[in-house]
Amino acid sequence: MTVLESIHADHGATFTEHNGARVVADYGRPDRSHRAVRNVVGVIERGYGIVEIIGDDRISYVDNVVSNSVPRDDGAGCYALVLDPQGAIETELYVYNADDRLLLFLPLDRARPLVEEWQSKVFIDDVDIRFVEDLVVFGVHGPKATEKVASVLTGPSVPERPLSFVRGTMGDVGVTVIAGDGLAGEEGYEIICETADADRVFDTLVNHGLNAAPFGYTTWNTLTLEAGTPLFDTELAGVIPNVAGVHTAIDPEKGCYVGQEVVARVENHGQPSQRLVGLALEEVPKSSAAVRAGDTVVGEITRAARSPMKDDPIALAYIDFTVETTHLTVDTPADCAASVVDLPFVAGSSRSPRLPSYEGDGH
Repeated sequence: MTVLESIHADHGATFTEHNGARVVADYGRPDRSHRAVRNVVGVIERGYGIVEIIGDDRISYVDNVVSNSVPRDDGAGCYALVLDPQGAIETELYVYNADDRLLLFLPLDRARPLVEEWQSKVFIDDVDIRFVEDLVVFGVHGPKATEKVASVLTGPSVPERPLSFVRGTMGDVGVTVIAGDGLAGEEGYEIICETADADRVFDTLVNHGLNAAPFGYTTWNTLTLEAGTPLFDTELAGVIPNVAGVHTAIDPEKGCYVGQEVVARVENHGQPSQRLVGLALEEVPKSSAAVRAGDTVVGEITRAARSPMKDDPIALAYIDFTVETTHLTVDTPADCAASVVDLPFVAGSSRSPRLPSYEGDGH
């Protein structure tokens, strides 16, 4: 998926698969990259699948399928979900209104199936849906991200409102700059350019103006874990939204739609069966390791790592909603002790809007 494999390799990159995309895993020292992002700023090539929708009915068509209202104004975006008939998450996506078209960013392995499914359901709507292969997206994250982007962007000021965007240039290359939504717990932006210009934009982001450290998905995982951000592939896929506590992805006035069918409104889901919590542990468990209260299995680890900033193991886990104790154990070779702790694990320059929130938990 990466269009800059040789350039990343020149920086010492190794590669991995993420949601069907070949992406940079790390550049040899992921903990060092992590601290560079937390303290200054870093750059990552994102592995999105991008879908373009044009036609007079593009807004109403997408609006009828996703959980949040599609923005009507050029330069605005939103985060939303597509749900199955039982109300579970099929995919997450960002929807951007780019004047005469909508651009959707979603996990690569969900993009082509979504295009095929939506194309099959177009009857009288004036829409044309296609998978986009000529755009590249870079993420810029860290407490100095605004300063970094401002130092190389010519034309408009950097956008301020989350998921809003502006068009400008970096050097002599046309780019779109999107204000991020803080998933890493830091200020952030996404930079879109054409594939043919990706090498020049990457060089500009890393080496021009305020320098930025390149980083990969190993670091993205630890950054978002420290920030308490549930990710699609590990915490959200197949989950009811109120179990994940991601209320920012649901418009309570609209409800959750799949085609013409209203599945459920968030306020009518009732108490969820489980909740997503942060755990402090004595060692790093495997994903899917059982979580126990006494001898009873009450949940499962979704993601765990040693926090580079805390130098301790941390994890996200789904546990039964009715569990009251904060003292648990996790199945490892030594059955390690675990404590439920407040999220985020590490507070940065921004706060993730996906921090799990449940009625009565004070968030």
